[in-house]
Amino acid sequence: MRDALRIAHRTTALLLALAAAVGATVTGASAEPGAGKDVPDVAVIGTGGTISGVSTNRVSFQDYRSGQLAISKMVDELRPEVDGLADVTTEQFGNKGSGSYTIADYRRLTASVDAALKKNDAVVVTTGTDTMEEFAYWLDLTVRSDKPVVLTGSMRPWTVIGTDAPANLYNAIKLAASRKTTCYGTVVMLNDQIQAAREVRKTNALRMDTFDSGPTGELGVIDQDNIRLHRAPARVQKCGRSSWDTPFDLDTIDDGPLPKVEIAYSYQDAGGEAITAFAGGGADGIVTAGTGAGGISPAMSAARTEAVKKGVLFASTTRTGSGAVYGSSTATGVIGAEDLTPQKARLLLLLSLAATEDEKQIREWFSTLGTAQFVTR
Repeated sequence: MRDALRIAHRTTALLLALAAAVGATVTGASAEPGAGKDVPDVAVIGTGGTISGVSTNRVSFQDYRSGQLAISKMVDELRPEVDGLADVTTEQFGNKGSGSYTIADYRRLTASVDAALKKNDAVVVTTGTDTMEEFAYWLDLTVRSDKPVVLTGSMRPWTVIGTDAPANLYNAIKLAASRKTTCYGTVVMLNDQIQAAREVRKTNALRMDTFDSGPTGELGVIDQDNIRLHRAPARVQKCGRSSWDTPFDLDTIDDGPLPKVEIAYSYQDAGGEAITAFAGGGADGIVTAGTGAGGISPAMSAARTEAVKKGVLFASTTRTGSGAVYGSSTATGVIGAEDLTPQKARLLLLLSLAATEDEKQIREWFSTLGTAQFVTR
């Protein structure tokens, strides 16, 4: 894996050198906007969340109003420290809790990030932690540039004693400015830890060390002036190639509403009414969060069979939080999502259905893009 990472960084460096030499633009590894400057250009896009929250008092760690501070004010409070890292500009995309955003909002956020990356060397996005893992995976699947995209937030509002908010924002800007995660896709940076968008999940409702990446582990850490990367996402192997991009180019997908995909949770003696209702309500796809290796109750299974007959496509996941659901390659209408969490399988299924109606192609995307692994030679 270390060899693959070194090769990827060498590839990026070579492409940048070639671009500078001939004055040409190389897809995914173009001459940098900050080239020739003392510091890189970093755009910080604010969407709200706890990090921009205002507390009732200095010790009301859970009692606060989310999405109150402007991102420009938060960045200004970190000057002059961040000025030594990057030329930082800000954009206020929104200012509310992460769970209040819609898929249509996600689509607009991708457009904002793409636009910012055309003018900057990297982008930081601040958001709430409740659905941060979904924000991250969406951007990982839809942003077209291989420049660094770093998400951050906080578990405590900006205005309490011991808040993690300023440190997380500062470290996110530091990581973005370093450009060490070029070709990594979107990463999450909180609590000094760097996590990959595909694996990261929130594991605790209140603790500051809530985010981890399960069995795969974190990508690395930030220890004051030291950014230490221990591993890389598998897609880094494709750095500098057109195949680095995912197939989900939102500019080529109709502007109308994206497909409707829901999640049905299984448990002891679970009824099939949720699946029946989702299918009857116009769902194009449904993700089942099953027991063990994707098991669902008999009633849910019967409802799923009927929904498949009506053209609904299913992705099968586990509610356990780790492990994999492989499914059957011959089971029409049901795709094993391996170790994707239900909420991330939903996003991959949603984007897949937006791009094609070909179930075979969607299966391929789940087994390659959705479960990307390093290829050894």
